[in-house]
Amino acid sequence: MAEENQEKYKVTWKGWLSLIILLISFSGVFAKMDGPLRALDFQVLTGDFGQVAKGVIFTGKGGTGARDGFMFALTLFPTLMFALGCIQVAESLGALRAAEVVFRPILKPFMGLPGATGLAFVSSLTSSDVAAVMTKGLVEDKMMTEEERTIFVAYQYAGSAPVTNTFGTGAALLPISVLPVGIIIGLIFVVKVMGANLVRFYLKWLISKRRVEGSGING
Repeated sequence: MAEENQEKYKVTWKGWLSLIILLISFSGVFAKMDGPLRALDFQVLTGDFGQVAKGVIFTGKGGTGARDGFMFALTLFPTLMFALGCIQVAESLGALRAAEVVFRPILKPFMGLPGATGLAFVSSLTSSDVAAVMTKGLVEDKMMTEEERTIFVAYQYAGSAPVTNTFGTGAALLPISVLPVGIIIGLIFVVKVMGANLVRFYLKWLISKRRVEGSGING
């Protein structure tokens, strides 16, 4: 399906430019930089909530139960809404078609995924929420099959947003780690790819098994 769409749609310079900007924004490469280039990072553009008091965020401190869970979910809305807006603009300019051209030779043999998942693949390094929304959109636009979605979800779910979570929730362990942070993130990435391919091969086996059983019944 993606290959047929690509043949009907010629990628313009606007598509390539929007793809490059999105890749830079979602990759997090400028998140820790000083100067105007830092404004290109998605997490920087999303911003942070202010603090009601020192050490206390606007949702309060020590909350429990469904109310605290709802308030946490509420904090995800600005990020997702902003990400969806950026993605819709970039998609209208042809970014997803450009991603199909660039990532297909890599992701297809790598994990059996279409090149159109390239943006979601990159964004999943820093934001599991944005990547999940993008994956849902790809399925709805018929740019991914159900099997490809299952493989991609397996990749995303294990060790989600490894860059952000390593520097965020795992920051307390970094000073006592015997490995450089680059190797840690690299190992997480390798295991994620291994898990996705395990699901990929299982799906192939399951589909082939059903075909054999179906041909046996028909026979």
